[in-house]
Amino acid sequence: MAKRKVGNPLAFAVLGSLGERPMHPYEISTLLRARGKDQSIKLNYGSLYSVVAALEKNGFIEALETVRDGNRPERTVYQITGTGQAEFDDWLTELVGTTTREFHPLEAGLAYLPALRPDRAAELLEQRAKSIDADIEKTTALHEQMASMDFPRIFWVESEFRLALLKAESEYVHQLAEEIRADTLGGSSFWRKAWKLFEEKGITPAEQLKDPVKYFGTEFEWMRAMPPEAQ
Repeated sequence: MAKRKVGNPLAFAVLGSLGERPMHPYEISTLLRARGKDQSIKLNYGSLYSVVAALEKNGFIEALETVRDGNRPERTVYQITGTGQAEFDDWLTELVGTTTREFHPLEAGLAYLPALRPDRAAELLEQRAKSIDADIEKTTALHEQMASMDFPRIFWVESEFRLALLKAESEYVHQLAEEIRADTLGGSSFWRKAWKLFEEKGITPAEQLKDPVKYFGTEFEWMRAMPPEAQ
């Protein structure tokens, strides 16, 4: 993706909101929450003002007027500029039509899964699955409610996308936890034995990898061919 002058996804939401009509930051925040957009874009009220300031500095939005509501402090109403509309259009095109490599937190954790005892890993995955399934249930109920109101899907397709991702993650996490519990995951025997050697004999993973055949048998001959920096 292109490097943008203001790359915070919240800036994208601000531009999209101001594309509808001029608003002050608090009104933008209220609108995003009322429409559930804070479920798709991280909304932090403190950082919202920093984003607005950055967008104004770069000419994407401009102050239109200052208003006061009763005894409340004055609020600056902003409007999107022509440059800002062009930036939003280009950004939207990129987000919808261009793939990008995303780094999922779970993927990072799975990369070092053997650092956990197998049973502990399964326990944590089951804990995660329970939380995901609760989100699925909640989101599904919300979708059913909106459908019953004949609320057009075009306004909540992002929530459908999130639900699809949740379902895919739930299926994978449940399956992985089951395979760990049943020792059917490829490498499970190695994983359990490595932990047993460490807990019962104090043989560290580093020592085990120096001579994998000695500790795990000839089926681990391939480990000897691994470059030192990969061990």
